[in-house]
Amino acid sequence: MTNTDRFTLMIEALTELAVEAQSHQTEPAPHLPDLRSVLADLTPLPEEALFLGLADDGLPVLLNLYDPIPGPILIVGDQASGKTSLLRMIARGAEYLHLPENVQSGIITQYPDEWKRFEENQNTVGIYRTQDSSTIELLQSLVTWAHNNKGDGQAILLLMDDLEAITKLGQQAEQNLRWLLLRGPSRRVWPIVTLNSSRAKEMEPWLDFFRTRLFGYIENADEAQQVTGRSQFLTADLFKGSQFAMLEGNNWLKFWSPPIGQ
Repeated sequence: MTNTDRFTLMIEALTELAVEAQSHQTEPAPHLPDLRSVLADLTPLPEEALFLGLADDGLPVLLNLYDPIPGPILIVGDQASGKTSLLRMIARGAEYLHLPENVQSGIITQYPDEWKRFEENQNTVGIYRTQDSSTIELLQSLVTWAHNNKGDGQAILLLMDDLEAITKLGQQAEQNLRWLLLRGPSRRVWPIVTLNSSRAKEMEPWLDFFRTRLFGYIENADEAQQVTGRSQFLTADLFKGSQFAMLEGNNWLKFWSPPIGQ
């Protein structure tokens, strides 16, 4: 049996578990292979590919860093739905798959301690506390860099944990953030942002920036409809902490976020 077959069998078992579970767990789904093992089985991937997760059929969910059409990415779900874990998995996957001269990550978070294991990562340009002045400087420097970048060469992942907090950094920072959300992907600056689903109504003016949304577990039906735009949705059926979904046209694509390990 190949590694791919084993992964597919494990994913099928986890999918059945997620459907049957009466309560949702906050820990990663049991027995899901760690990120390094998953990527070792999937590689080689295209050089422009950013790994977002593993679908139920065992195929990778990828973002083409050379194609700006998807735009910035919103990760939205309840508290403890795994939003930060997915963001960290994306950062670690970029490290495993890409040389620093090709892809780097700038991380904005209210809780830098959650990212300590990324400090020595050569793909990480910095970890910035949301409220610090250095975060405002980062946004400005990325706008300047993007203005000078014609869409060739290096890609920058702007990983922002909690959109709402970042929108409160002042007028200039907000203006730069809006520009990066609108123009960044066409200049290879990719904002990937988390939002707590309970704050979606208050953040509604910002939701229009995001055509591509990754949904974690959302229990409240009104909140789920707010962020999905659908009256029928499956967010309350997702395995909390490790399973996500996105819309592909009119269809739902469910996928898993592998644990990043040590």
